[in-house]
Amino acid sequence: MLIGLASIIVLGILAQWLAWRLHLPAILLLLVFGIIAGPVTGILKPDLVFGETLFPLVSVSVAIILFEGGLSLKLSELRKGGAVIRNLVTIGILVTWLLTATAAYLIAGLQLETALLIGALLVVSGPTVIIPLLRQVKPRGHIGSIVKWEGIVNDPIGAILAVLVFEVIISGGASTGVVIGGVLKAFLLGSIIGLLGAAVIVIFLKRYLVPDFLQNPVSLMLVVICYVVSNAIQTESGLLAVTVMGVALTNQKYVSIRHILEFKENLRVLLIASLFIILAARLDAAQLMLASPLNWLFVAMLIFLVRPAAVWASTFDAGLKKSERHFLAWMAPRGIVAAAVASVFAIRLGEVGHPDAAKLVTLTFQVIIVTVAVYGLSAPRVARRLKVSQRDPQGVLFAGAQNWAREMAAILKKNGYEVALVDSNYDNIAECRRMGLTAHYGNVLSEELMYNLQLDGIGRLLAVTPNDEVNSLAALHFDDIFGSSEVYQLPPVTTGKSAKPDDMPKHLRGRFLFNPEANFTYLSTLFERGAILKKNSMTEEFGYDSFIVKYGEQALPLFVISESGKLTVCTAATAPSPKPGQAIISVVKPVN
Repeated sequence: MLIGLASIIVLGILAQWLAWRLHLPAILLLLVFGIIAGPVTGILKPDLVFGETLFPLVSVSVAIILFEGGLSLKLSELRKGGAVIRNLVTIGILVTWLLTATAAYLIAGLQLETALLIGALLVVSGPTVIIPLLRQVKPRGHIGSIVKWEGIVNDPIGAILAVLVFEVIISGGASTGVVIGGVLKAFLLGSIIGLLGAAVIVIFLKRYLVPDFLQNPVSLMLVVICYVVSNAIQTESGLLAVTVMGVALTNQKYVSIRHILEFKENLRVLLIASLFIILAARLDAAQLMLASPLNWLFVAMLIFLVRPAAVWASTFDAGLKKSERHFLAWMAPRGIVAAAVASVFAIRLGEVGHPDAAKLVTLTFQVIIVTVAVYGLSAPRVARRLKVSQRDPQGVLFAGAQNWAREMAAILKKNGYEVALVDSNYDNIAECRRMGLTAHYGNVLSEELMYNLQLDGIGRLLAVTPNDEVNSLAALHFDDIFGSSEVYQLPPVTTGKSAKPDDMPKHLRGRFLFNPEANFTYLSTLFERGAILKKNSMTEEFGYDSFIVKYGEQALPLFVISESGKLTVCTAATAPSPKPGQAIISVVKPVN
């Protein structure tokens, strides 16, 4: 039992790390590791380790994952893609359900009621698959928001639909009125309980009824309470409740939930790793790999017929470009909700002696493995082919648009890089626009500005405002978008002989720019005294050593441009070392 528990954590985290290193879908490696640990080697036997608590633990974990997914859904994103999202989670789900059920009945050979059940199960995709893929693909415009909303919202809808179909099978049939009534009850109840749960958290935080160190545990407690209470009243309505709770919480303006977001993100990684290892370890490897060829044909139908049909029915005359519709049609991997719910239903169907009980899990995991592999490995390439993605964007977002920041942006733009500047001083913004630079007026920390920013081609932040605290907050604000390695800020203006820029905790700031002395005051003084920006190309005859000899301390390196066009930002921690064929952009101090 101890070895089993340890193997879940070790294999789960190891698989995710390897996926990151190899640029592969994490879920694909998790499934492979789980199959190796379970049916292949027998190291892990989840039913023996957890016993009857296995599926209650799985259900609660899925609820937490969906809550975290709901926290990533901004209602402002619906302004551009609202109609498409609405169609995908209504028309798209209906088309997917009916076509999948038809294929399962005619091709996979399932009985009609089991075909309808697996059709309902496979309408889901979910944040466990979609969000990591979007980070790889980096889609342009609002197409990423559409995919994210569809993936998260259709999870609880699909789960509720599957539960209702399952109840009809178990009860031996039910009237249409009973089914519709169950759907309406689940949606109404889940929405109300989810909103109440979010309201309780807001009240607790706004009135300081919970100390900082208990905010995350109390929030987690309320998520579990809402899920269990909603499920106790109406089966599987709890998934909708926690999703609504997450959406309501992240869109309210009364309290900050940054700590909750960070905690749930870390918890989600651990839960996803554990769940996929556990569920994959329960599979029958021989049955999975030696399945009927018709099963593989069924999976192919889902990819090449069902998904495109659902997307084209949902996006007809919706204003999307043809390339965007093609990309949506090539983005329907299945995830943890399908795996968990199918596993639970298979056990209950087996208990009543249903002949398709074993087929349900095998077919569902075949769909998960194939769709994750196909979409996960091909989506970035398909997105680039369709020109809906940003491949290694090299542009720069400047937080701060004072005179020397404008000059930096202008020379980068001249060299072919996308640039944008944000400032709360309208005179600075007006001057940017006069120079032909993209500029946004507002607070760099505001959510409204975050929505309006067009980051196509932009892959890093340079926080260069005169306020050190704002620079640090901006770096933290954009960490999730660009990654910690691509958020930079000016070194702070230190006070006192013993004070050093590195005294600031690294997890509360970005990477320091240029050199330890290059704070706002230092740079502003340089430019006031006549410093200019200069680009020097490195050659065999005039290399970096010659550059140092010529300019010495008169030059402050800012950026290095490689032969392929990759832009490297010089930092206080790493000295630049441009090679022949590369170029260096620097601030050249005036000669005294």
